[in-house]
Amino acid sequence: MCGIAGWFDRHAQTSADTLTRIARAMGDSIAHRGPDSHDIWVDAEAGIAVSHRRLAIVDLSPAGAQPMFSHCGRYVMVYNGEVYNAQELRQELSSRGINWRGHSDTEAMLEACVAWGVAAATKKFIGMFAFALWDRQERRLWLVRDRLGIKPVYYAVDQHRLVFGSELKALAVTPGWAPAIDEDAVAGYMRHGYVAQPRTIYRNVWKLPPGHILSIGPKGEATLESYWDLRPFATAGARNVDGKVDMVEEEEKLDLLLRDAVSRRMIADVPLGAFLSGGIDSSTVVGLMQASSSRPVRTFSIGFREQEFDESSHARAVAKHLGTDHTEFFVEPQHALDVVPKLPEWYDEPFADSSQIPTYLVSSLARQHVTVALSGDGGDEVFAGYNRYFWGNTLWRRMSSVPLGLRKLAGAATQMVPACAWNAAFSVVPRRYRPPQPGDKMHKLARVVAFDKPDQLYQRLVSQWGEPQQVMAQGREPAGPFGDPGVAADIPNFTQRMQYLDTVTYLPDDILVKVDRATMAVALEGRVPLLDHRVVEHAWSLPLATKIQGNTGKLLLRRVLSRYVPDRLVERPKMGFGVPVGEWLRGPLRDWAEGLLSPNRLKAEGMLNPKPVADMWREHQAGANNWQYPLWTVLMFQAWRERWAI
Repeated sequence: MCGIAGWFDRHAQTSADTLTRIARAMGDSIAHRGPDSHDIWVDAEAGIAVSHRRLAIVDLSPAGAQPMFSHCGRYVMVYNGEVYNAQELRQELSSRGINWRGHSDTEAMLEACVAWGVAAATKKFIGMFAFALWDRQERRLWLVRDRLGIKPVYYAVDQHRLVFGSELKALAVTPGWAPAIDEDAVAGYMRHGYVAQPRTIYRNVWKLPPGHILSIGPKGEATLESYWDLRPFATAGARNVDGKVDMVEEEEKLDLLLRDAVSRRMIADVPLGAFLSGGIDSSTVVGLMQASSSRPVRTFSIGFREQEFDESSHARAVAKHLGTDHTEFFVEPQHALDVVPKLPEWYDEPFADSSQIPTYLVSSLARQHVTVALSGDGGDEVFAGYNRYFWGNTLWRRMSSVPLGLRKLAGAATQMVPACAWNAAFSVVPRRYRPPQPGDKMHKLARVVAFDKPDQLYQRLVSQWGEPQQVMAQGREPAGPFGDPGVAADIPNFTQRMQYLDTVTYLPDDILVKVDRATMAVALEGRVPLLDHRVVEHAWSLPLATKIQGNTGKLLLRRVLSRYVPDRLVERPKMGFGVPVGEWLRGPLRDWAEGLLSPNRLKAEGMLNPKPVADMWREHQAGANNWQYPLWTVLMFQAWRERWAI
């Protein structure tokens, strides 16, 4: 795990000294991603400079350092991530008579690109990666991102140059950096709480999409091509939605595949552990890790005093059963509140998933003991674990059987009851069966009953602001995959369609951004075995009945987990990895938030409409509604804007 950056002046009008200063500054801006060493390489004649910040994980010797030259001397690579089948690549390349310098995966990747070409080599890689490869002979630069978008790469290109980096802050220190906010990207952000790729918050600055290769030649000719796409696998899965399989046989297949995915990600020359929440995904990963290890695995969890957000007892029970070396940390409100001012610095662009806070805290805890941590991220998307997958179809069928006018009346009546009153009404339900924050869920349900198409229901369920145009003074929301009618044609089943859209939007643009920035902020490498592309492809080949039955998801994954952990330790209602932001905004964060949400300030800045924000703030403070999500979205935008002086 590392940080990469670079500058390519195609007209070679930048001096060697200037290129060196640029490369140094770009690397220094992302020093947290690689504190172990910093190296650059400059070729002023070609106008190229690349920078690498190293977090040494495999082959800690100088033989694993970057920028790395190919054995033939023609190619130079800087790379962020891990490729877990490096040993197999070496064996396949053995006939070329390479005198290997060390045992790093970087060297194997680089020689694979030399031998087979960039696209063909990349298709062989199992892992997470974002890398830049420079051909010194043809003066061509390639930027490559892994299939699921685990590792990031940002870039900007104009008539004269291309700049790239693992984070936007690496671009921000380059000469001439004077970006403008993309109002359309802001509108999309207001809906989802993240800026969806390929856009960034800035005009003409881009995220390389997952599974893509960007190539820039000496004359500025640029090509962007896909080497892997989830859609064909999802389309094939849609054709097999009602297929029949032997669950016992499929359980064995998945167990073997996951064992391989997890064991590959346990390869490291530094201490390694795992995040453990006690849920299905993290418990599966840790169970498989412990089964592959001869000594106790290091596991880490955090707890909250607020029971509604606390899963520490479940993690503790799973850790005890598996015999892991478990460390937990109970978060006091001040611990979390101390993180809030740092968020705009870490995320570079507005990002409003409040689970960014506990993700950082558990990463910080783990980094005190290990350098690598495995997590269960991706399990909900791959194996159908989100609640909307269970009851989305059921809710839609029930809704559509009721006249639209009556649904609108029922929704309006439900929203007239304050969220606190719904919470009180649900308090008589035993905690085991009571959903977290029932008042919020009743209001959320009330806001979706008036739709006349299932995809409208889905989009509202994943929205922070249901109508971004209400809060935007200017800018138009980009359509993205949600506006592609071909998705419904390829994937007719509503549940599968939600699963697919989550995997190509929410997963790379929210979940994986959150994990990358939170772990890298403390120089911790996060690995996600459930997003091994072989696991993803296999999961999509299975009928939906292997994943969902009634109101239960992840059926096949649960069966695998039961081989390692008793069902009684993990069977409970799903909890999000959240923090009590709603209460904080009425308490310790109130003054901070009021300053950022000041109507006069919003009006003067001209990007957002003050009135809907003020109305929500007033209702939230009164307890009539819990508007924590749309308010947090605005607050993270305002805090980002304040930090970066845009």
